[in-house]
Amino acid sequence: MVNWELQSCCNHNQTTFLITIGVYMVAILLLWRTFLLTPFKLITVFLHEASHAVACKLTCGHIEGIKVHANEGGVTQTRGGIYWVILPAGYLGSSFWGMTLILASTNLLTARIAAGCFLVALVVVLFYAKNWTLRGLCIGFIILIGLVWFLQERTTVRILRYVILFIGVMNSLFSVYDIYDDLISRRVNSSDAEKFAEGNDIIHISRCISVSRTYHLILTREAQNP
Repeated sequence: MVNWELQSCCNHNQTTFLITIGVYMVAILLLWRTFLLTPFKLITVFLHEASHAVACKLTCGHIEGIKVHANEGGVTQTRGGIYWVILPAGYLGSSFWGMTLILASTNLLTARIAAGCFLVALVVVLFYAKNWTLRGLCIGFIILIGLVWFLQERTTVRILRYVILFIGVMNSLFSVYDIYDDLISRRVNSSDAEKFAEGNDIIHISRCISVSRTYHLILTREAQNP
């Protein structure tokens, strides 16, 4: 039975894990407006759009194309499927994948599985990509993850878990920031959040944020669970 009490928290590994997440969060926030994070911002946009595509397929729709733009925007062109499932899947998917990658990074085996699934997703989306920004992003991260995995297995540079953790933290932060940026700090008429808000349907946005916060709460409790 899972113990949610904090009395026995935290052992050395848990403390190191939480400190690493904290360091990553501070580094990401400090470097948010710099070019250093641009590739990782674009990969979060990639996962956002890929989540739309997954929701489309799960609701029997057809994916006509996916684009990720250099200005950190993206679009997934779909036909059919269930619109109210596909539309919020981007925000919720970013949060879900962020949580999944963070939890996967706690163990080398699960980090390998996450890296493998990530590589497969990059290869699949490469065939749906409709612009060279997304194609280049897919190829670049295929090379990056492949290189990190090679170093993990063949050398003493064992950073696979930390790369997966960084991508996970980046997605978790971006999933909340994206909703805030699209709907509150500035109005983007073509954004998913704005479309959900049309017709005074703001309750759906609240649900997106609530689910995102729930994912993060689950993550924190899992990290504290001995």
